[in-house]
Amino acid sequence: MTAAVTRTACLWVPDWPVVAALVVAGLGPETPAAVTGGPGGRVVAVSAPARSAGVRRGMRRREAQARCPDLQLWPADDARDAREFEPVAVAAETVVSGLEIARPGLLLLPSGGAARYHGSEHELARELTEQVAVRTGHECQVGVADGYLAAVLAARDDVVVPPGTSADYLAPRPAAVLVHARPADRALTELVDLWRRLGVRTLADLAALPDAAVAARFGDLGVWAQRLARGQDVRPPARRRTAEDLSVTEELDPPAHRVDVATFAARRLAEHLHDDLHRKGLASGRLRITARAVDPVTGEARTLERLWRTDDALGGLSAARITDRVRWQLEGWLTESSLGRGEAPAPLAGLTLTAEEVTPAGALQPRLWGPGAGEDLRARRAVERVQALLGGDAVLTVRLQGGRDPRDRVQLVPYGEQVPAERAPDRPWPGALPPPAPSVVLPEPVPAQVLDAAGRPVVVDVRLAVSGAPARVVVPDVAGGLDAAVTDWAGPWPVAERWWTPRGRRRVFFQVTTEVMPEQAAPAPGLLLSASAGAWVLEALYD
Repeated sequence: MTAAVTRTACLWVPDWPVVAALVVAGLGPETPAAVTGGPGGRVVAVSAPARSAGVRRGMRRREAQARCPDLQLWPADDARDAREFEPVAVAAETVVSGLEIARPGLLLLPSGGAARYHGSEHELARELTEQVAVRTGHECQVGVADGYLAAVLAARDDVVVPPGTSADYLAPRPAAVLVHARPADRALTELVDLWRRLGVRTLADLAALPDAAVAARFGDLGVWAQRLARGQDVRPPARRRTAEDLSVTEELDPPAHRVDVATFAARRLAEHLHDDLHRKGLASGRLRITARAVDPVTGEARTLERLWRTDDALGGLSAARITDRVRWQLEGWLTESSLGRGEAPAPLAGLTLTAEEVTPAGALQPRLWGPGAGEDLRARRAVERVQALLGGDAVLTVRLQGGRDPRDRVQLVPYGEQVPAERAPDRPWPGALPPPAPSVVLPEPVPAQVLDAAGRPVVVDVRLAVSGAPARVVVPDVAGGLDAAVTDWAGPWPVAERWWTPRGRRRVFFQVTTEVMPEQAAPAPGLLLSASAGAWVLEALYD
């Protein structure tokens, strides 16, 4: 079933975690600052002055401070980000009603009626930008497009995409931009990496895949991503509705003046709402938080309401996740700075949680095996536990990068970290070895002997002439010793790296297939050998 595509306005405050931290610290936007988080405490958000000084996301704390000695650092704090974002939402709501918080720093707004009221979508974007700047002092960017992903990317580009052209706007972009729709979703990151290895590199490639094949191979997450790649939206931003899908309410008597008191009541409501969803077999896509605030002087009551996108149809809205979002919002309402008018926050006399966009949750049941069975989650938790005990660099993962030989193309990075590649993989690498890549790359090259049919060492001269065809390979330091007859060979491939420096390297590579002697136990039938200055080494093994 195809959902209607809605014109969506997206308001984005760049580097919001850093902006929120600066506001709390009482510092201005000219301060070089960064926010760290995740295993290893790497940089996850950077201010513009710090970025100008060379600080980048994924850097270690020490490297960032070395590049910018005046850098201010704060740990990541979701509650702080959500609390300080409330004034931005209030400012945007003076222009468009029915906004929706996708995450702190990113708002979604229905643009149809508002664009007609202000004259055009460009005028709507200008008015939103001005109101946020005047009321909060923050600079923001606004984009308008068809569908969620296109609107998010349009906000990052600060453009208005004409109606009906969102698919063309998205088509040439790499599939990796899908992570902007759900930045904290590791499953989506892994799926994008899988698509890259399968050759699905752009959103156009993903959109062109058959629907049935995507659903069968990649499940609900793949279907969701493909719809976004086509400029569609399964759940367009909704205006405020009077009809409630599933809600729970509690009166606070006496009214709550403090966040911890209101959060205690919110935790009970969250558990009740989660139990109701679980009992009825439902999943929720949006969480509406409604509070009734009472003026302590006049007794006048007013309603505070905010809508959060949860993407529950793909992830599961647990009681803890509900509680987190309610706590963040309550901190925004009960903090004096959030009101933006200098008045004391009013106590909360009532709280209502409403689950909207509910759908049957039967498709979310775990599988008997594979990633949906839970073993991936258990493995990640075990790895993160090891990192917590031994440090962020204790667990390393392998990632491909640019290079000419298999060893140079391997980069070891701490698990869970977004570290920039030391050598860009998309650059041309003249002299790189042809495929296929070897299956095992030795940690360090092992000395070897390459002999011709007469038992003489094979030599490669400066003109790449080979003294004789390789007939035998002897590697004494691998797998208990290898002495094998060469059945076929290819090469040489010359590689000259940094030849203009004293540390330059000149090598030639050979690929050989071997027939092992009866008494030998060969680790692999194919070998990758290299020669430099007359010395041979074994670099890698082929299956």
